[in-house]
Amino acid sequence: MESETVVRALGALAQEHRLALFRLLVQAGPDGLAAGAIAVSLGVPASSLSFHLAQLTNAGLIAHRRDGRSLIYTADYGAMTALLGFLMENCCGGAVCAPAAPCDTKDKNERTAA
Repeated sequence: MESETVVRALGALAQEHRLALFRLLVQAGPDGLAAGAIAVSLGVPASSLSFHLAQLTNAGLIAHRRDGRSLIYTADYGAMTALLGFLMENCCGGAVCAPAAPCDTKDKNERTAA
């Protein structure tokens, strides 16, 4: 993956509505979501949503297909996998990495009170 592509993808995600939009599409899975459903879920006006969809599409992070009169948007999992691979390339300087810490589902206040 080239640095220019990475910068474009990270730039597209570096905005609150676009990040929420991408995460919503990841949750929707390969079936994707229609633009109207995305607008309702995110509470974003259609004009703003069009701009954000275009930014993510131009960055190569989402794709769309026509289904009747609707456009269905999906996350491009391959592009995100490539982006994460680029970011993690040569992790730990080639040394064996420590295992990832398990997710801690406790609230921070619960941990400090214990």
